[in-house]
Amino acid sequence: MGELPGMIRPELQALPQVKDRMTFLYLEHCTLGRQDGAITVTDEKGVVHIPAAAISVLLLGPGTRVTHRAMELMGDTGVGAVWVGEHGVRYYAHGRPLTTRAGLLLRQAELVTNTRKHLAVVRKMYQLRFPEEDVSRLTMQQLRGREGSRVRGVYRKASRKTGVPWNGRLYRPDDFAAGDKVNQALSAGHACLYGLAHAVIVALGCSPGLGFVHVGHEGSFVYDIADLYKAEVTIPIAFQVAAEDPEDLPAVVRRRVRDAMVEHHILERMVHDIRWLLQDEETPEEAAEEAVYLWDDRVGTVANGVNYFEAGEGDAPSSSSP
Repeated sequence: MGELPGMIRPELQALPQVKDRMTFLYLEHCTLGRQDGAITVTDEKGVVHIPAAAISVLLLGPGTRVTHRAMELMGDTGVGAVWVGEHGVRYYAHGRPLTTRAGLLLRQAELVTNTRKHLAVVRKMYQLRFPEEDVSRLTMQQLRGREGSRVRGVYRKASRKTGVPWNGRLYRPDDFAAGDKVNQALSAGHACLYGLAHAVIVALGCSPGLGFVHVGHEGSFVYDIADLYKAEVTIPIAFQVAAEDPEDLPAVVRRRVRDAMVEHHILERMVHDIRWLLQDEETPEEAAEEAVYLWDDRVGTVANGVNYFEAGEGDAPSSSSP
């Protein structure tokens, strides 16, 4: 079989770093193909060429078809693919994260498993909710109390503004109709927010299951991140739609939340907030090249691709050649 035409696969070192790329590109009702080093996006209006090396993540929405050649190029150039609902309101599956390095995932695991660092991340999460207050010395119990008071205030304010009675949150995953109109609207709206958070988390290479406020569920970190934006997006919309009482309440909520997430740049903010929560000022930027090391219980990591048989125990290898 002859060589396939097209762009020669670049070395990882030649690819631009993530910080130099576009962020996320959402596509729907189109066909993705490949022409040389560009992904072609074809719909009824024509064809658009997108340089693969300039993209970090493609969010593939409804009506999207992807050719094998397009996926080949995306794999070669490190473009992440996440299959989502309309404008990210659902998460269905993902192909690969946008980075070949596991630095952010390792950092997340380190923070989750160290009690002191775990609490520091939780405080940062609550700091996003209380930007005008100093929560750096509050305990988990105090933080939960403050958050509970804040959320009750948000619900009461929305209830007074819309005239919709509020009798508390009632949510049964197996019985959507069990709640009143506003509770149904909240469930539908929160599901949209969870979908977008899940897509962003896996695209960044993090684990959806390693949460800080929420723990024990495969989507714990998804709930952590989504909770940062509920008071701004889904709660006000849920009360507004419940007051209007449309015939298809869940569908109206999904469209309103979709538009609000675009208007308030929630996707971009999630990317920024996740990095801020998991990284600190001393965390270096991830390099573009692939990095694989061997774990060592004394020094942390040692070089991969080295034959250590010739070296004595604890000694440096005699050769750095693989």
